[in-house]
Amino acid sequence: MDIAIIGASGYTGGELVRLLHYHPEAEVVCATSRAMDGKPLYAVHPHLRGFTDLRFTNPDVDAVDAEFAFLAVPHTAAMAYAGSLLERGIRTVDLSADYRLPRDIYEAVYGVEHTDYFTAPYGLPELHRDEVRGADFVANPGCFPTGATLAAAPLAGRAHTIIYDAKTGVSGAGANPSATTHYPNVGDNFTAYKWTSHRHVAEMRMEIARLGSSARCYFTPHLLPVNRGILTTAHLLLDEPMEQEEVEARYADFYDGEYFVRLQKPALASVRGSNFCDIGVESEGSRIVVVSAIDNLVKGASGQAIQNMNLMCGFEEKLGLDVVALLP
Repeated sequence: MDIAIIGASGYTGGELVRLLHYHPEAEVVCATSRAMDGKPLYAVHPHLRGFTDLRFTNPDVDAVDAEFAFLAVPHTAAMAYAGSLLERGIRTVDLSADYRLPRDIYEAVYGVEHTDYFTAPYGLPELHRDEVRGADFVANPGCFPTGATLAAAPLAGRAHTIIYDAKTGVSGAGANPSATTHYPNVGDNFTAYKWTSHRHVAEMRMEIARLGSSARCYFTPHLLPVNRGILTTAHLLLDEPMEQEEVEARYADFYDGEYFVRLQKPALASVRGSNFCDIGVESEGSRIVVVSAIDNLVKGASGQAIQNMNLMCGFEEKLGLDVVALLP
């Protein structure tokens, strides 16, 4: 299957090329970038040298020739591509935020008018597999909502309040340098940001509601001086207490058969480079503490996008993603 990656010069684009190299049913034939047009992919992604001779191109959206596309572009940019791709029968996973939320919520959260809105399945396979399977277009979840929602989902209906506290690696800010990601400001440091106003909380609240929960949901992210990974601590406050054995049984039953969710003590090093989400739980009676770990560039972005592609195209769900994490 011929694959186009629109916006391939960033971290998620590079991870898509890396992971798809091992996918037996996929071949990347188009990798777009305005700034890098004509240059080989390894000029930006040196880890790909020797694995691909592909060069960046900058075609008009109507000239993109592929059977499947990944939109690895910023929010507001994806909506300029999505309609054309669908009209020409190119199945697509969008890694931006443009189709994750209902239109009114998207416009309120992102402060822009959506110019080409349509509804799309929210591509968190562990919760929405049936909607994703066979779809023509899927909205890939944000990295923070992936780790947070998987942590809370089994007990969301029992909670009246859910508080997410997440720590992320610097790659979550993207490849473009800024004062926030400048090494002297990040190294040997640890900071909270957007304490009450991060855009991803809208996705978290949407998914909690879809699980049938009326719980209040709060989120604060922190920036870790590491390259990749998200460690999320979810505090689930319950009306009725639950014992440790009952909580563990609930999670084991909820995620039974889910290959990419592992119930074990979470650590960033245990999921780095992989599509796994590791989850650990501990009961304090009416407060349940759940910790999840994901690689923000894989299960939080490119890996989950390929997982969705597999479902959309009828492939085995873990095809191309059955890789062991990279220990330090």
